Amino acid sequence: MRLHPILAALRPHKTGVGLIALQIALTLAIVCNATFIIGQRMVRIDRPTGVAEAGLVRISQQWLDAPVGDDAAAVEQLDAMQRTDLAVLGGLPDVQQVAASASMPLQGMIWSGYLTLVPQPTAPNVQAAYYYGDEHLRSTLGLQLVAGRDFTASEIQHRAIRGTAGSSVVIVSQPVADALFPRGGALGKTIYQDGKPATIVGIVRRLQTPTLSAWGSGWSYNSVLEPMRLDGAAASYALRAKPGREQAVMREARKALLAVDPMRLMPDSWGVQPFSEIRAKVYRADRGMALLMGAICLILLCVTAAGIVGLTSFWVGQRRKQIGVRRALGARRIDILRYFQLENLFIAGMGAALGLLLAIGFNFWLMHRYALERLPTAYVLAGMVAMLLLGQAAVFVPARRASRVPPVVATRSV
Repeated sequence: MRLHPILAALRPHKTGVGLIALQIALTLAIVCNATFIIGQRMVRIDRPTGVAEAGLVRISQQWLDAPVGDDAAAVEQLDAMQRTDLAVLGGLPDVQQVAASASMPLQGMIWSGYLTLVPQPTAPNVQAAYYYGDEHLRSTLGLQLVAGRDFTASEIQHRAIRGTAGSSVVIVSQPVADALFPRGGALGKTIYQDGKPATIVGIVRRLQTPTLSAWGSGWSYNSVLEPMRLDGAAASYALRAKPGREQAVMREARKALLAVDPMRLMPDSWGVQPFSEIRAKVYRADRGMALLMGAICLILLCVTAAGIVGLTSFWVGQRRKQIGVRRALGARRIDILRYFQLENLFIAGMGAALGLLLAIGFNFWLMHRYALERLPTAYVLAGMVAMLLLGQAAVFVPARRASRVPPVVATRSV
């Protein structure tokens, strides 16, 4: 079919054609970028932490009767209170393992520093998060050890939270090992943590940092396990529950700790919580954003499809006599159907071409305003194809109605 008859038929309806094409263009621009944002949010939500999340419980508590000060006696008393808690928790029947754990992936509280191969702070460095704990931390979190060994009990130290003592041995994540030693061989090597030497005795496959903030996105899996208990008025523990006993462990742990020392603060909202709840809370905003964007896309697509159906139905009503004449001259029903489908394809094609430019421009604005990544070409191309298919689906019903107009309609007003 030639393009000239389509252009001639659309010329009296320039306003309607322009509005539908603009609607398609705006829908394409918004849906492409919204879908891209949804994809990014889902990738963010689903990315692994490196820990075995099932059965993992975190306890965060604060002693109300803790000694005040950072003198040696106060630090020793605080450490004794922490070791008592660990012994009590480890003796619970439904607990497989327990460890001192100052922070945890997704938990937010973070200690971080810079790793170098030489003591000079001006040397090329790798930023990493520090996980302070004891010899059971790696196994309690369920981290996969790919090389080396765990800490031994004799390597565990303790200091005040504001102390400066460093660790002589560390376990690093694979990304840290690769960044410091691109050619391999990190195990057994000496690195410097903020200028202090430490030997790598183990490497774990993956361990996400505690923060999800934008400033930490460039080193999300740069983590270091430190054989160090941090002593302060607050202390945190990681528990590994037996299969299916997670809720029981949470109840037992709270009762056991309060029995040892009732002068402690453990709110229901964050005092004792499974890791699954931590993940749900942290990514609640991302899930909400994805659902909102999905709803917006669905509404826009439905409105655009309804606009195409309504305008095409209006045109069919206006052209009934013209359609009847064509049928009287020998046009088949399939010819009428194809005509309206090609007409819609032409309009949708103009809208998609304009939408391509708007989608790219909208993405550039989001990149500069909200630091969004560049929109992949595949999203725009897929969006164009989707809009063309949506137009064809929307126009099918009114086009089929037009194809059923009988030839006798051509003579009714003669």
